[in-house]
Amino acid sequence: MRKIAVVAAGGTGGHLFPAQALAEALIARGWGVVLASDERVAGLAQDFPAERRIGLSAATFRRGDPIGMVRASFAVLRGTLQARAAFREIAPRVVVGFGGYPSVPGLVAGILDRRPTVIHEQNAVMGRANRMLAPHVTTVACAFPTLQKAPPQVAARAMVVGNPIRPPIRALAEVPYIPPEPNGPLRVLVTGGSQGARLLSELVPEAVRALPEELRKRLVIQQQTRAESMNTARRAYRDALVDAEIAPFFRDIASRLRDAHLVIGRAGAGTVCEFAVAGKPAILVPLAIALDDDQGQNAKLLADAGGAEIARESQLTVESLSGALTKLLGNPARLARMAEAARSVAIPDAAERLADVVERTAAAADRVQ
Repeated sequence: MRKIAVVAAGGTGGHLFPAQALAEALIARGWGVVLASDERVAGLAQDFPAERRIGLSAATFRRGDPIGMVRASFAVLRGTLQARAAFREIAPRVVVGFGGYPSVPGLVAGILDRRPTVIHEQNAVMGRANRMLAPHVTTVACAFPTLQKAPPQVAARAMVVGNPIRPPIRALAEVPYIPPEPNGPLRVLVTGGSQGARLLSELVPEAVRALPEELRKRLVIQQQTRAESMNTARRAYRDALVDAEIAPFFRDIASRLRDAHLVIGRAGAGTVCEFAVAGKPAILVPLAIALDDDQGQNAKLLADAGGAEIARESQLTVESLSGALTKLLGNPARLARMAEAARSVAIPDAAERLADVVERTAAAADRVQ
């Protein structure tokens, strides 16, 4: 029989990007891939390389909201029944979940049907959905060496495989870091994020405007910015006489990351791992409202290695960011050391490692049967 893997993912790019990287690795090995997600994502993820998309009922709830909890429970129950019906038809050999509430019905269906199941946790802190289901799945894989908030028995058996990343960025692992030349351009890339990008959209241009003139003359800024902040950012850079390109989204992010001397961004799991694979010095600004400080713990991997500086929102000001930029951009040797340190903790072949785990999990179940 043809091997079919169900990939249960959705919610944000942080869940979908690694799921897509795994799907591409499995397809290259002869697997068929089916995407299971909530109805909204299943209809929108047109670039996902799945031969079929299953839209399942799913919902989340806020802590302390008992009515929302009941509604979410019924939604997940309905989605689980939908998934079990679909699974009877496609007979998947394995179900792989990537966290977030859209992954829950597919994984629960796999568990109830006694199918081989794998969870991949992208963050250094295990999310709520994965935390709930991890004790019941066959295999647990994770991106970071630390897995906080995981039940002890789950953390003990979790396998570190890294975070599967998009192939164009994975290719940057082979590209050496070239520090800025004396009096040459200083290329800074500022990325956005699925949440909380407003702070960077507004603060970074003001910090750049406060830099010494000799640095500003050399700067080449590329910044992903919220649409409502674009005019303000452009005005700030224009007043500072800084060469800046502003856009809500860069489709060619890999080439921009390749050329950057310094990157500034949030500390989502995908962002941190992509910066590491690309070997880029970074200033990371963890999202303060993130549950369990997962972004702060993600950033710690690069910071502890010496590849990044962490700027906490509570302590971040125009003056502090401007000072950090001045110190880093004025010290090419330090940027080169940070780049090497970032790359030292990277796992470029994470998609292949996770694909190995998925295949081993499916094969072990076949042997038992």
